[in-house]
Amino acid sequence: MPKFAKAETQAENVVKGLTKARIIKSYGTARNYEQALKAVAKWTKENKVNGLQSLTPDVARYYLEYRAEAVGQKALDMERQAIQAMMQLNGKLPPKATLYRVKSELDEIKRSRAYTSAQAQAVSEHQTDTHQLSTQIAYAAGLRAHELLTLARAEERNPDKRPALHSKWAGREGQLYTVQGKGGLIRHVLIPNDLVEQIEQRRFENPVTVKDRKINYLQRYDIGAGKRWSDSFSKASKRALLFSTGAHGLRHSYAQERMRELMSIGFKRSLALETVSQEMGHFRPEITEVYLR
Repeated sequence: MPKFAKAETQAENVVKGLTKARIIKSYGTARNYEQALKAVAKWTKENKVNGLQSLTPDVARYYLEYRAEAVGQKALDMERQAIQAMMQLNGKLPPKATLYRVKSELDEIKRSRAYTSAQAQAVSEHQTDTHQLSTQIAYAAGLRAHELLTLARAEERNPDKRPALHSKWAGREGQLYTVQGKGGLIRHVLIPNDLVEQIEQRRFENPVTVKDRKINYLQRYDIGAGKRWSDSFSKASKRALLFSTGAHGLRHSYAQERMRELMSIGFKRSLALETVSQEMGHFRPEITEVYLR
């Protein structure tokens, strides 16, 4: 396996190149870009990407989407600008081309609030059958809107290697599927058996390619997903409950319900928090804490 320079060294070398090429001209910008690129370089190492210089625009977007739950818009934009400048320097981007601007989800996560089981059911009853099923799946498995597009049987696709506690899905029954989450991470999710039967009745004979927020996905099931489902959920929530905290509120529901379940069967809070972070696909207990507010 090839060895690569430390994150700090990679970031420092890139900034030196940007400064020499007069792409950045101030000390403050150089310092900010270097700090941003350190974070990117660490992510490339964790995800077995061959260092900063090997980043492509598509991989950069995966990275920025991964970071969108952890940092605010200002920090996310700084990282995007630093990557963009590096790619303009190394020819991965034309001089005046820009990277897709990913929206931070941190404020949305902090703003959203959990739906109770009764509230989620009431919202789903104000949706079409296609979107109704997706709401039930998202509530039961804690899925993001775009992850519904990527749902696949467990045997069809291997999950990425990540830490996996034996406590995952303790106390729940169902069948394993995979989804592709933030940063392109493929992980297992557990779908209750009653929903599995409904999902499989909607399986396409052949997967179809759909575009959501300028990204192409291979969709295997005829269910609501992506922005269309998210918009449907918000409208239905306002009709049913006279308010909406957004589809992201269902991830809050999942986090809070799972924490209560795991602790009620004897797990310590720290282990329950780590377990839920793995089930939700961000693998960072500190992010799960935000969902518990």
